Amino acid sequence: MSILASLSPRSVAAPESGIVEVVNYARGRDGLIPLWVGEGDLPTPDFINRPAAEALMAGETFYTWQRGIPELRQALADYYARHFGTMLPAEHFYVTGSGMQSIQLAVQALTAPGDEMIYLTPAWPNIAAALDIAGARSVGFQLDFRDGTWSLDLERLEKAITPKTKGLFVNTPSNPTGWTATRADLEAILALARRHGLWIMADEIYARYFYVGERAPSFLDVMDPQDRVIFVNSFSKNWSMTGWRVGWIVAPPAMGQVLENLIQYSTSGVAQFMQRGAVAALNEGDAFVQANIDKARLARNILCDALIATNRVETLKPDGALYAFLKIDGVTDSRASALDIVDKTGVGLAPGTAFGAGGELFMRACFLRDPALITEAAGRLADYIRKR
Repeated sequence: MSILASLSPRSVAAPESGIVEVVNYARGRDGLIPLWVGEGDLPTPDFINRPAAEALMAGETFYTWQRGIPELRQALADYYARHFGTMLPAEHFYVTGSGMQSIQLAVQALTAPGDEMIYLTPAWPNIAAALDIAGARSVGFQLDFRDGTWSLDLERLEKAITPKTKGLFVNTPSNPTGWTATRADLEAILALARRHGLWIMADEIYARYFYVGERAPSFLDVMDPQDRVIFVNSFSKNWSMTGWRVGWIVAPPAMGQVLENLIQYSTSGVAQFMQRGAVAALNEGDAFVQANIDKARLARNILCDALIATNRVETLKPDGALYAFLKIDGVTDSRASALDIVDKTGVGLAPGTAFGAGGELFMRACFLRDPALITEAAGRLADYIRKR
């Protein structure tokens, strides 16, 4: 028996990331403009680094609270009060080792082997993989694409629910499409979940990256305390902390011991000195986040205007998130096109094949970059598209 044949079938079946494949293909090239992964181009700012470094040097390197240090859980509660108008006690917040781990823990808490969870596609691929590795079944439900924009057919979504469906994973604003649920959409999704006794796993990581208002609508705006909604989130995007791997969950306090136990048996908690940096991010970082949002809005306009002007790209400026999801005339294999584009232009894009059903003909570009760099990337891509 081979080594691979002796491993868990679920682990062996875990797919290679279609995004990472292209990154590995072109990493380190001269003149490369990397728009393939979902992060900005700024390092973590000093007002976050300093308290983390000071705590590290002060010896805050021991085991700590599994649910997160009290100061960070209170800072999360205060942050939600400021930006979401909620008055949730700190007991609703749980610190995790990244947004990805938040998803993994939520999947473990909500699903058993054989359960199904519906997620909206095209989608960041990690949610489907997390479900499948856990033994649940990921069920992709495709958003509609028409005239350059995405929409959700709620009647068709309800028909996708089966007796095995345990919940709905809803990412809004969406990675990669930029689709952003309206308040009416959220009310309808919540009503559907109530009718069928389903959980909602709400990924609102891009809620602040909203370009037609202060923030995107949230399930917190429409839910009641007894509703079965669990939120997964991360410090990565707002505060330029992708490499820190710190996230959080918002969940009913009744789930507290379950989540603490799952944290204990995975990472046993997030390093306390890192949590000190996260406290500073929440308490002192509103201006930094707003600057990131303003930069993203400007870069979005530069990139989308230039590509739409070719008359060979079908897309609209997204209402939210950090991505232009581009349907380029003549692209029938986005994986092959991503490799060709990086070879011929030096611009790294993520292939739509990485995002599941409905994404095959698209390319994703992350625009949270210096507007001057986005201008250069847009020019290179526009030239490439016109020559196809």
